[in-house]
Amino acid sequence: MVTLAEVARHAGVSASTVSYVLSGKRSISAATRERVEQSIRELGYHPNAGARALASSKSNIIALMMPLRTDMYMPVMMEIALAVATTARAHDHDVLLLTGEEGPAAVRRVVGSGLADAMILMDVELDDARLPLLRESERPAVLIGIPADPGGLTCVDLDFTATGALCVEHLAELGHRDIAVVGEAAAVYERHTGFAERTRDGLRARAAELGVRLLHRPCEGSYAAMAGTLSRILDERPDTTAFIVQNEAVIDPLLSLLRQLGKAVPEDVSVVAICPDQVAVQASVRLTSVAIPAHEMGRRAVELVMAKARGEKDDLLDLLPPRLTVRASSGPAPVPR
Repeated sequence: MVTLAEVARHAGVSASTVSYVLSGKRSISAATRERVEQSIRELGYHPNAGARALASSKSNIIALMMPLRTDMYMPVMMEIALAVATTARAHDHDVLLLTGEEGPAAVRRVVGSGLADAMILMDVELDDARLPLLRESERPAVLIGIPADPGGLTCVDLDFTATGALCVEHLAELGHRDIAVVGEAAAVYERHTGFAERTRDGLRARAAELGVRLLHRPCEGSYAAMAGTLSRILDERPDTTAFIVQNEAVIDPLLSLLRQLGKAVPEDVSVVAICPDQVAVQASVRLTSVAIPAHEMGRRAVELVMAKARGEKDDLLDLLPPRLTVRASSGPAPVPR
């Protein structure tokens, strides 16, 4: 069995330096850390987890707080969770998944019990009740999402404000002046969930700047809900020539309903979605879309929280720029008859 002393000799460092790399008790230079980690991999060193936990008072566990809500699109949430789990394993950490809607109580449980060395929080609201506890705690934490006041916190997210603006810009450049937005379920906005409100703000601000008429309507994730929402949109704005969809669950119902109404995509109406690339390319019409970088958000969250645990990172706001891919669902606005 490979010993810690053998790892130290292989890496050309002291045994205490190897111990500090494993425990995270002291800040080690990136070059030295990389050399030690390379030696650990090459020699196949496996420290005794129980002894290490007792010695360092660390659990080597990251708590991932991911409330399971029926009004959220779970495939994206699960892709983020999978990225968190796989990246955590690369750092010799496991993930404790907390799925209840406990809010501050879950944070208190993790901080008070020592269940986990660090926390990653999802489903972040603009005025999230968990945040005061995070600011008071010394436990490393990262948010996947951005509250109204991110001061004193580390956050990673897609820039949803810029995402909304980018969707409007694309359609406006194609000549569309009446655009309808099919948003998340009403409960998502009632909770003031950050990503949904930031997208809506970006949509509205850019539409006003470009002189575009914008109608935003929340929608539940069912065929019947999409049918009712589409009927109301067309009653209120019969001149609508484009749709922006931020509810992945209603993409297929919307395309089906447009076909039933005799509206061809993109000749009669254009459709732009904010969704994972896989959803966009597998739709009945390949959708122009802004991708949700779920894997990247999960990976970055773990990298940031591990860096914070090592004392290497200050609080920061890590916004991923949106990327719009033009496919078959968007085209020039139809000429009025």
